[in-house]
Amino acid sequence: MKKISVNSPIGFASEPIAEFIFAHGAGANKESEFMQLMMRELLTHNIQVTLFDFPYMLKAAETGRRHPPNKMDILIEDFSTIINQRSQSLPLYIGGKSMGGRVATMLEDYSAVNGVICFGYPFHPIGKPEKLRTAHLYDFDSPLLIVQGERDTFGNCAQVASYHLPTSIKLVFMDKADHSFKPLKSSEYTFAQHMACAAAATKHFIEETL
Repeated sequence: MKKISVNSPIGFASEPIAEFIFAHGAGANKESEFMQLMMRELLTHNIQVTLFDFPYMLKAAETGRRHPPNKMDILIEDFSTIINQRSQSLPLYIGGKSMGGRVATMLEDYSAVNGVICFGYPFHPIGKPEKLRTAHLYDFDSPLLIVQGERDTFGNCAQVASYHLPTSIKLVFMDKADHSFKPLKSSEYTFAQHMACAAAATKHFIEETL
């Protein structure tokens, strides 16, 4: 495997089976712990990873001040641009952490995409379970994997079960884990184990949909 730096935008696998364009969540950019650790785990499965920052994160880096996420139409347009600019000929998967995964599920054109992968899908805002972000998922045509913490405050296991999502959507839950897959201290699992498990589930999903 090719060694990467902590802030590398691309993780090159030695014998890649697919490319994954991986978008960050609302509050942390591509250099965050979750993004970098997940990229490393995916590389161990020969999944090449491309990271990028949405426009508001680029602006934050330029100004040194936090900025709120761009409106959804801008995020969708930016994600689409990243897809159109890719130079690889590998099978393509897209997705992201939290908000980044949600954006990936809302693109208009999936003709170049083999599947979508979401780590911690934000099914609703924290504390507002009635404001669901699921309507478009019931008509989703592309293969979709959602890896979710069992205790995720954006949609826990019991809540997600009540949504009766289409069986075509593959759901994998991390035991006693939060939105970022960190488990309770009383759990028999560790954060590192959950990250490895999520990456393994991603590889299995990719192998099933290639």
